Amino acid sequence: MAEALDLRAEVGVLDGMAVPSLTKPARWKQRAWLLSTTSLTVCAIATAVVLAPHQSAAPLDSLAWLLFLGSSVHVASTGWLFTLPEVRGHAASHRTRYVPIPVILVLATGLIASLLSPKELEWVLLPYFCWQFFHFQKQNLGLSSLAASSHGTRPLSRTERRALIGGGVAGIVGLVAHPNLLQLRIGSGASVLFPVAALLFAVAVGVGSAALMRRPKRDRPTDFCVMYLVALLFSLPVFVFTSPYAAVGGMTVAHGFQYLLLVGMVAVGSGRGSTRAFRVALLCNMALVGGALLSGASHLHGSGPVGRFVFGAYVGVVMAHLVIDAGLWRMRDAFPRAFMTSHVPYLMAPVGGSPSIQSADRSSTDIG
Repeated sequence: MAEALDLRAEVGVLDGMAVPSLTKPARWKQRAWLLSTTSLTVCAIATAVVLAPHQSAAPLDSLAWLLFLGSSVHVASTGWLFTLPEVRGHAASHRTRYVPIPVILVLATGLIASLLSPKELEWVLLPYFCWQFFHFQKQNLGLSSLAASSHGTRPLSRTERRALIGGGVAGIVGLVAHPNLLQLRIGSGASVLFPVAALLFAVAVGVGSAALMRRPKRDRPTDFCVMYLVALLFSLPVFVFTSPYAAVGGMTVAHGFQYLLLVGMVAVGSGRGSTRAFRVALLCNMALVGGALLSGASHLHGSGPVGRFVFGAYVGVVMAHLVIDAGLWRMRDAFPRAFMTSHVPYLMAPVGGSPSIQSADRSSTDIG
């Protein structure tokens, strides 16, 4: 969050909504979210590295299931958000982002994929993957900002934010230099950029770590520091491993698990009793059924024109997911802040329980 907006008040109000002091159970939930997020991220990447097959060999069933949950299921879970009245109301007032753009993306990518050969299609997929992995790092930035805000510490400085984005961009350049890590059988002619990308990543990690250490001790709580460092090192597997599943599979699973955890918390925080149980059950069913359909479509890139159209539509759905999430989870906007305060208020107030809160992040931070 922008450091210039580190404002405190005697009574915390977010878009006209009072934020109560945190009880002990709420503080526990807040810390449990942060511990779960960092643990899921690290364990997902480590598990993918351990289970990764050599080079292009087929993954083990256990790894395939992890990829299914972290990739297709997390994308499908976005659809559940539209079962919430406030999300539908927000989408109705911003129809362009939530209706025509997603439809155009799905139809356009389906058509493009059907007209291109499988080899030509891989060239189209390269910029798509760049966008996807940039989205991954933007989510890490959003989670780090949320960790700072919920702990009542100083918001992320410009240097800290730029280091996070710089590390993510360096990872993307590394993938462009070695597209085989994305299982793309194309010669980008950019392999010379890989050592440059590795150097840029090292610089970003060094700058981010130094900026973190320059914080006053009171603004460096352990939970926040762990979250920030995990986000800063998120792209490290790209520069360490040659197996696609070890290099990028773990990042994909980690990103999906981060998202599923947050959406699951929203579902648990929505309503009480039978209403809450229904919403959680609906989320699980929509995510699993939709994920199964998306997973099936994701393997049709090498088939005939009709199959490639379905694959292209799958890519369009993922792109639509990126566009929708940028609107639903961008914490500089009023609706996402009010939405989070309504469903997970313990993430929007300092851990110390003071009713004061920090103001909104005016950066382009996206959680989702």
